[in-house]
Amino acid sequence: EVKAVPDAKDVGKTPVARNEKTNSEFGYVGIDAILEQMRRKAMKQGFEFNIMVVGQSGLGKSTLMNTLFKSKVSRRSLMTTEEDRIPKTIEIKSISHDIEEKGVRMKLTVIDTPGFGDQINNENCWQPIMKFINAQYEQYLQEEINIERKKRIPDSRVHCCIYFIPPTGHCLRPIDIEFMRHLSKVVNIVPVIAKADTLTLEERDFFKQKIRVDLRANEIDVYPQKEFDEDAEDRIVNEKIREMIPFAVVGSDQEYQVNGKRLLGRKTRWGIVEVENTAHCEFAYLRDLLIRTHMQNIKDITSSIHYEMYRVRRLNENNTQPNGQTAIHANSVPEHEVLSHEM
Repeated sequence: EVKAVPDAKDVGKTPVARNEKTNSEFGYVGIDAILEQMRRKAMKQGFEFNIMVVGQSGLGKSTLMNTLFKSKVSRRSLMTTEEDRIPKTIEIKSISHDIEEKGVRMKLTVIDTPGFGDQINNENCWQPIMKFINAQYEQYLQEEINIERKKRIPDSRVHCCIYFIPPTGHCLRPIDIEFMRHLSKVVNIVPVIAKADTLTLEERDFFKQKIRVDLRANEIDVYPQKEFDEDAEDRIVNEKIREMIPFAVVGSDQEYQVNGKRLLGRKTRWGIVEVENTAHCEFAYLRDLLIRTHMQNIKDITSSIHYEMYRVRRLNENNTQPNGQTAIHANSVPEHEVLSHEM
């Protein structure tokens, strides 16, 4: 048997299989083209984003929504004066719009909760909102467990809830704590200080700090939740956001001339509050979080965390029902189970 003696100059080199080429010899494969394929598919399908606004009347919820999406997307923008009244109970109303920008289509649904916090007795006023959010999960679940499923299930799940805190300058009220404590377990909550131009900068900073203390003391985990940071890079970005929460915002759909530029703002006797100027308010940070940097993450957490918890619980209930009774009701959560999603 004759053994091949390795050449001295080849000693220590990594052997290459006879029919195998190194990367440099193989050249460009084109794996990165998958990104362009995904982009094209996403552009064809479009996107869905469902955002809920909660807070008592008069805090500028509709104006802020219109400012965020630079169009009249709120329910109140389309209301007549006869309809403009405070309802006796909490009503949940949603309105959808198709928005397009640079060829990207998005179906935006704004869900309003008129009547929240406006009653004489506001005890348990979070319950109808919890019921609505769970009902959307239930609707999605029903579509998912059908034998013949739709190619694309319509997504009415609430991806994000913006909670409006009145600019009192003191601390969170019991109604704020109660709402966020219950709802933060089923939806991504982003708290904002409404009409922040009514506070001085010192008052604003003190109020923000006090709110963060109250949130920690009551174990309220608002978005972006620390436990869902994916890696160290995520943690660094999200930590900066967590230090800013709640965002002190001002909304306006009025434009004014400032130094030769047309800007969104609120005109006062002593000057113009520029909505998108971060030296004036934190609206731009809120917009970037919701739309420019974290929209997909907000949707992912809704789907893989909040909806998944609901789905597992409902299917477990279904399996443990006595007498083989089904526990899943079509498109709604049974009354006695509405609030059982608090874990």
